[in-house]
Parts: sequence; structure tokens; C-alpha cells
Amino acid sequence: MAREETRTTARTTPRTTAPPAVRSSAAHGAGQPGGAGGASPRAWTMRLLVVGIVLSALNLRPAITSLGALLEEVRNGLGMSGSVAGLLTSVPPLCFAVFGVMAPRLARRFGAGAVVCAGMAAIATGLLLRPYTGSTAGFLAGSALALMGIAVSNVLMPVIVKHWFPDRVGSMTGLYSMALALGTALAAAVTVPLTDALGGNWQSGLTVWAALAVAAVLPWLPFVRGRATAPGAVDAGSAPGGAGAAAGGGGSAPDGAASVRDGLGPGREADRGDGGDAQAAAAAEPAREAAPPLRITRSRTAWALAVFFGLQATAAYITMGWMAQIFRDAGVPAGTAGLLLAVTMVMGVPLAFVIPRLATRLPHQGPIALALGVCGLAGYAGLYLAPAAGAWAWAVLLGIANCAFPLALTMVGMRARTGPGVAQLSAFAQSTGYLISIPGPLLVGVLYQHSGGWGLPIALMSALMIPQMVVGVLAGRDRTVEDEASRRAAAAGR
Repeated sequence: MAREETRTTARTTPRTTAPPAVRSSAAHGAGQPGGAGGASPRAWTMRLLVVGIVLSALNLRPAITSLGALLEEVRNGLGMSGSVAGLLTSVPPLCFAVFGVMAPRLARRFGAGAVVCAGMAAIATGLLLRPYTGSTAGFLAGSALALMGIAVSNVLMPVIVKHWFPDRVGSMTGLYSMALALGTALAAAVTVPLTDALGGNWQSGLTVWAALAVAAVLPWLPFVRGRATAPGAVDAGSAPGGAGAAAGGGGSAPDGAASVRDGLGPGREADRGDGGDAQAAAAAEPAREAAPPLRITRSRTAWALAVFFGLQATAAYITMGWMAQIFRDAGVPAGTAGLLLAVTMVMGVPLAFVIPRLATRLPHQGPIALALGVCGLAGYAGLYLAPAAGAWAWAVLLGIANCAFPLALTMVGMRARTGPGVAQLSAFAQSTGYLISIPGPLLVGVLYQHSGGWGLPIALMSALMIPQMVVGVLAGRDRTVEDEASRRAAAAGR
């Protein structure tokens, strides 16, 4: 399966002939980039890394969805006003935008593995503290700490996957997207029963999710600075036409995890070759100077991907915040409305694994974005015309539409050739996208309150799906942000 994915995706990226030394390293370590001098990392290291990725992904949403399940109890316990409670729906994307942009700089300074490890620790600490602060301000501060850990991990997951699994970007992205969806649905479904089992105390019901975050810290400890043997400066991922190219990330810049820019642990940076001789020199000795910075804002594809990310996040947060209320207002019992929301969330578990694998096999990911958008439009039309009669069908369709998130993550890995490029694109797309998504849930609430029904909010949701489909097509084109930025810089210099 990995070979098929490699062959298919390789057609989507420019290929050049790698020197024999680099080709032999790629052949020896396909799927295990980073062997110093051609040596593969120990098998236990790779298995531990997979465990760390999965556990981290499981922790990227419970801080949000567990709160949603107990929001009424939290409001009553803290004396929180309705307006402040409404603002809580916009706090996650705001924190993701503010803190996510810091992730590449932190990864360059400390190593991506150390930053993710610290992120999991921040999630655990925030979840432990926020229920017991005794005030709304303290609860918000604890939530912000947890969301900061989520934000940096959000950005660095695609980077880590690209460096360590360059020929399996689709399958590994699918794996952690599936784990993320599972964590989202699990927290929404079991927080209330867990709270009841713990005596009905909402503090205990929220705190229990800190245990999962603590477990996620452990696999990353060997990858903290100086604790693990980092792969070499030249590896399969750094060779054009090698495994890095097969993952949609081929090119001449370094892709090894030893790079201080993007590796799991800090180390030397590989030289940036621009041709056959330069590549051979890069294979022979470590770098003496860093690659020139990528001006990500010069890339139209980066902007398209950022807007796509923002619009799909808008739809996701509207769904999480308001869909159950739409069903309840249509006469669906509260318990059933909760199950319908769980169905929507659970749809992301299998599809988050399938969609990235499919995306890496296609030269253009636009058709997938269009198909997901059509499902979203059909689901919104059903909510408007017959919300109760076809409730289960609409929940399934909207669950499929919400799988634009793993598609966006996959395209982040495919639209950049280099490790630093992936880090910058991931930070730019997610930070800008989450900023775009902040007003959506609030605007839906305002329209619902002032119109007295769901007609206008559903019309807004449907209208936003159209530009999401358009920018999805633009972001899915077979090109890289490095090439676009270089061309625009050259044109500006003339």
C-alpha cells in the first residue's frame, strides 16, 4: 500500500535525479527517514513515535467538547453570564490562531518533539487547574493554557509526519486525523456519563480528561532535546524523487529530523542543494548556513489553503455548537439530539483515515473538496426543509462535510516541498484559518436570536460552503508554496 501511495503521489511533484549516495539512502530507509549515514532509526523509536502521534491527536479536542457537554453545569457552578458562556465558543479558534503561529519558531529553537511534549503537558495542566480555580477568569485562564498546548501541537503534527513518514503522509495523516475525530466524539459522548459515575460533580467530569493528556506526554520524552538519537542531516526525505518527493514534499531542501528548523530534536541543518553537484555536496557534509526564509504570503496557494482551513473550521464549530439545538427546536428529544451530534462527530473516524490516503493518490485534491461541499449543502438543505423527518441523514451528511479538516491537513503536507516549508505553511494556514473562523459561531447565535428561527443561520452556513468549495479547488492544485513564492519574488525584483 505504501509503495502504491509513493508511486501515485510522486507524479504530483517535480522529480530530479538524486545522486547515487542519496538514492541508496532513500532505498534503504524508505518510510524511515533520517538514518544517519544510511542507518535506519531503531524500530522501537518509530513505534514509539506512532504511539505519541496517536495519543497527541486524541488530546486535541476533548478540552473543547467535554466543556460543551457540561456547559450548563459550569455556568451554574461559576455564576457565568450567558454572554461570557457564548464567548467560550470563540475562545478555541482565537487561541489556535494566536498560539499556533508561535509553533515553527519554538520548533526551530527546541525541536518539534520537545514542543509537542510541552504542549501535552500544558493540556494536562490546564485541564487539571481550570475546574478548581473557583472563578470565571481562572477557568478561562486554565482553558487558554490547555488550548495553547493544542495550538502548537496542531501545527507541528503535519511537520512530524512529513519528516518521519515521508512516503506515508496520507496514511499517517489519516491515522492521527482518525484519532483526533475519535477523541472529539469520545469526549462529547462519555463526559456526562463519567460525571454521573463520579458522583455528579462537574469538576471531576472535566478533570478526568487530564489523565489522557498525561499519558500523551510519556511517548515524547525520549524526543526531548538531547534524549534521542536524531536522524542524520541527509536522508530519503531530502532527495528529490525520493521518499520526500513521493509524499508531495520532494525537492532539494532538507527534510531530515536532525534539522533544527523542523526535526524532533535540534541538530545540524543539511545543506540546501539546487542541482546534482550541490545535492552530492549536501550528502557529503553538513550545512554551514541555513536555507533562505520562505515568504509564505507570496504564495496564492498558501492563501487559498488558509481560507479553506478557516471556512471548514467555521462549519465545524457551528456544527459542534449549534446543531443539537437545531434538532431540539425541531421537536427532536434532547437525548436524541445529542446522539445525532455524536453521529456527526463519529463520521470523522473512518473518513479521516480514508480521505488523506485518497488525496495523496490524486494529482488534484479539488474534486474531494467539491464532493465534501456538496454533502454539506445537502445536509443544510435537509435541516431547512425537514430537520426532524430526515435528522439521521442530515447528521451523516454534515459529518461527511466536516471531513474537510483531514483533507486540509493532508494538503498542507503536499503543498510544500521542504520541512521548513511545511512548518511555515501549517502555521500560516492554521493561524489565519482560525482567525477567519472566530466570527462564525457568534454570528449564527446573533441571527438565531434576532430572527427567532433557523432559516437565516442555515442560509449563512450554506452560503459559506460555496467559497469553501472554490478555495478548496484552488488549494488542491498540483503546485508548491516554495515555487510560487520564488516566482513572485523574482517578478517583484524585475
